[in-house]
This record gives sequence, C-alpha cells and structure tokens, in this order.
Amino acid sequence: MTNRKVVVDYGLCEANAICMGINPDVFHLDDDDTLHILRPDITPETENDVLEAVRRCPRQALSIVEDGD
Repeated sequence: MTNRKVVVDYGLCEANAICMGINPDVFHLDDDDTLHILRPDITPETENDVLEAVRRCPRQALSIVEDGD
C-alpha cells in the first residue's frame, strides 16, 4: 500500500510559518525557527490543508512524497 507524506526541505525552508497558519496540527515552528511536521501522513482530514500549505510555501520547501510499504 502506498501512503502519501508531507516533507520539508530544510535547505529551502525560511520559517515563514505560513504552513503553520494553515494547519498547526500538522506544522509547528519552534522557538528556534525550525519547522517540525507533527503529522506527516496525509489523511482525508488533513489533505486539503497540506495541499494548500505546499502551494502557498514561498520557498517551495514543502512537498508530498509517496511512501510505499
């Protein structure tokens, strides 16, 4: 079975927190301006928000990958 996950390219991420503003249950920016993906697995409940975060990321640091089991 193939699952989709959201991943961050830390070389591109500028900690703009736009993704966290879209869904703080999935994305979290800590006090050191490091982005953490709290729920990387894309579910029906998070899919729209994750797609929106990927689309709106100013540095295109977020992407969706296939995770084949």
